Amino acid sequence: MKYAAGIDLGGTFVKYALVSETGKLLIDGKLPVGGKATREDTLEAIEVSIQKVMDKAAEESLEVSGIGIGSPGIVCDGIVHGGADNLDRWENIDLAKIFGDKFNLPVLADNDANVMGLGEATYGAAKGCSDVIFITVGTGIGGAIVANGELYGGFKNRGTEMGHVTIDHKGIDCNCGGRGCLEAYASTSALIQQYADKTGQDVETITGHYIVEKYKASEDAAVECMQEHCDYLGHGIAGFINTFAPQKVVIGGGISEAGQFYIDMIKKSALGYAMSDCSTNTDVVAATLGNNAGCLGAASLIFKTINS
Repeated sequence: MKYAAGIDLGGTFVKYALVSETGKLLIDGKLPVGGKATREDTLEAIEVSIQKVMDKAAEESLEVSGIGIGSPGIVCDGIVHGGADNLDRWENIDLAKIFGDKFNLPVLADNDANVMGLGEATYGAAKGCSDVIFITVGTGIGGAIVANGELYGGFKNRGTEMGHVTIDHKGIDCNCGGRGCLEAYASTSALIQQYADKTGQDVETITGHYIVEKYKASEDAAVECMQEHCDYLGHGIAGFINTFAPQKVVIGGGISEAGQFYIDMIKKSALGYAMSDCSTNTDVVAATLGNNAGCLGAASLIFKTINS
């Protein structure tokens, strides 16, 4: 049995796990980062996390084959090149060299959404599928593409910004600097803003969970907002289906845990807008790995490499 360290860096925590090749977590935990954490603080938190995994492996007399890391931003050849605005100076950081030298092990790194998608394709909702679209719906919209069993990121791994396809070329401004992006219309943040505008409530007092509960109670504003939210998501996902013809579209993020009704609404919209010839083999499903997706996907970077 092979084992790997899986590290999932987010804006708030570094999550870590010792993962077996079959997807079993022998240890998992998290350390806080973010807020006022400096670049050096974050690197230290990653090092401490890896050391916790290595200590557990030594305790169990297990050999670790390598370290997989998921990080925000643009990541290519083990280097974070930038694009992680929520972390201090998180650019031009050679994660593979820093931690490879420190622990004398192979280190592979990729974008955090990419490794979450790979986790779902390897161990979760899309296990056994070769072609998968992963969408995570939260403050923004992220995602990943698995094509022919491999992560696809475009040239220099700078693609797959799933939330920034244009669905309205004259639409509202997006945080990315573009206009009319899927994220600006279909993220949880956009849903909350729409609900606040419709009800006159303070946006700071509203959460996605609150809107879901109001939807279940058949409140008119919540029903209208949720239907529009899912319709926008369906439009975006239909474009991905027409382009990639995946076997599974996996929906992750906090709001995806609202219930099967939410996935069903998105599925109906997406398959209704997609070309039938492209979607004939496609299903839309909820993610199943939850908070473990990043660590499992990061570890699977190692397993895919050593088994190839």
